[in-house]
Amino acid sequence: MLPAEAQAHAVRKSDFTAAIQALGARLGHKVVTAQAVREQHANITTYLPNEAPDAVVFAESVEDVQATLALCRDHRMPVIPFGTGTSLEGHVNAPRGGVSLDLSRMNRILHVHGEDLDCVIEPGVTRKRLNEDLRDQGLFFPIDPGADASLGGMVSTRASGTNAVRYGTMKDNVLALKVVLPNGDLITTSRRARKTSAGYDLTRLFVGAEGTLGVITEITLRLYGIPESITAGVCPFPTIGDACNAVIETIQSGIPVARIELLDEMQVRASNAYAKLGLPETPHLFLEFHGTTAGAREQAERFAEIATENAGGPFHWAEKPEDRTRLWQARHDAYWSVLPLRPGAKAVATDVCVPLSRLAECVMETKRDIEETGLIAPIVGHVGDGNFHTTLMVDVDDPADMAKAKAFMSRMVERALAMDGTCTGEHGVGEGKMKYLAAEHGEETLDAMRALKRAFDPLNIMNPGKIVSV
Repeated sequence: MLPAEAQAHAVRKSDFTAAIQALGARLGHKVVTAQAVREQHANITTYLPNEAPDAVVFAESVEDVQATLALCRDHRMPVIPFGTGTSLEGHVNAPRGGVSLDLSRMNRILHVHGEDLDCVIEPGVTRKRLNEDLRDQGLFFPIDPGADASLGGMVSTRASGTNAVRYGTMKDNVLALKVVLPNGDLITTSRRARKTSAGYDLTRLFVGAEGTLGVITEITLRLYGIPESITAGVCPFPTIGDACNAVIETIQSGIPVARIELLDEMQVRASNAYAKLGLPETPHLFLEFHGTTAGAREQAERFAEIATENAGGPFHWAEKPEDRTRLWQARHDAYWSVLPLRPGAKAVATDVCVPLSRLAECVMETKRDIEETGLIAPIVGHVGDGNFHTTLMVDVDDPADMAKAKAFMSRMVERALAMDGTCTGEHGVGEGKMKYLAAEHGEETLDAMRALKRAFDPLNIMNPGKIVSV
């Protein structure tokens, strides 16, 4: 006689087999059960185990999404929405099996309203492709998490990135959504108007919901005009505290900096080797200023004065497009650049965010913790809004090494929460950070989240095991 848990697993698999057969009959070649494809649609970007779905459905239309949800609802089978798989906290894992609903083929740019500075797209459109399409119209979408993520995934994880200090995050730049609910209904959360007071803000509810409440099938985004002038550069500092203090003074002085990124000395060393930057191996700030030619230069000059007051400098300009591209590509390649620091180890990225006034304190305490623990863990950060990351080089097959890394990550979160910060500024919750939400929000708030989850998804089929347990 099988143990009860194994019996339940066997029954589940039997039920899912019937569901997958029904999906195949309805959607044909769009349903794939090959093991390699299933594993590619589970977590592959961090230390969390790969928990593959039972099947992958490549949706090509809203009707495909509705049909998938209807059949999965009838069979009580989980549905995990999937964009490009670049999320870092196990968002696309299938801990209870089910269907990975791949939306990458829903990748049309439906409308661009240049006069209104907005566009309507399907969720599979990627960030880079959207901006390539918009460039000839003098427009761009500024949210830049580094990876060429799908916009649907960026909405679902409430992504931000290097431009957030000036342009905000996804929550500030999504005007409206179309969403298929777990019962198959298609709803529109808002209109294209720039503001509304009409009813609950359902748009913001789905931004950051990580696919736990429904499946996004259409997105209306804010757009911006490409700046007349873009000035970028790098500035070294003797210590990471000096760099952070310069950031705080820059933001508090009202300089509308577009990007202000911190790299500690270990990350600079890695980026030098990977991207041939040739920078002094001390903490650096990478910066970018947008505006008129005179305005962008004035912003850069004002920052240079603040940097000097904080023992930094000299500020080196990078006004040519090719120089700026090389600089920011090196920043976006930070993940890949650190891998040679410990050959054979895996990069485990984590983030926290604190109020700006506590940034220097939090980063310096984290730096001391890294040194005292003996970890190889470069620090980078979108520090203009108090958000920074560590990339731990870990032997994930060594229990002792993993225990040390997990203990450090827990201390990093505890430190941020003690400073009235958050366990994640942009990576999201997924599976990896669920354990911190009670300390951050309190059980009463989690109960409110669970009530919303039950109201939208009473059968708990939408990406179960993420954000809150029901």
